[in-house]
Amino acid sequence: MDKYSFFDNVYEVAKLIPKGRVTSYGAIAAYLGAKSSARMVGWAMNGAGSDPDVPAHRVVNHIGLLTGKHHFNDPTHMQTLLEAEGIEVKNDKVQHFKEVLWDPMKELL
Repeated sequence: MDKYSFFDNVYEVAKLIPKGRVTSYGAIAAYLGAKSSARMVGWAMNGAGSDPDVPAHRVVNHIGLLTGKHHFNDPTHMQTLLEAEGIEVKNDKVQHFKEVLWDPMKELL
């Protein structure tokens, strides 16, 4: 699978994340059979650009940190979008992470 196909697959999974839930780069990578490719999922999210169909704000790191916030036009935009969906964020970290975590391995199988 080339990089662009992988990115497209990442975007398709990200589009399935429900409002009010988040997932991690690693969870998407594992679902796609590329468990060690969490960083590549991050690159894909950065490349999602302004496509409103790809909710890049719902993808965080493995402990709920908003590590992708610097790739938005305004570094507070990611948090603003999450909070608008009812997700509590404090100090750049999703609160109650385990409760709002959407794991595609569990949710899509």
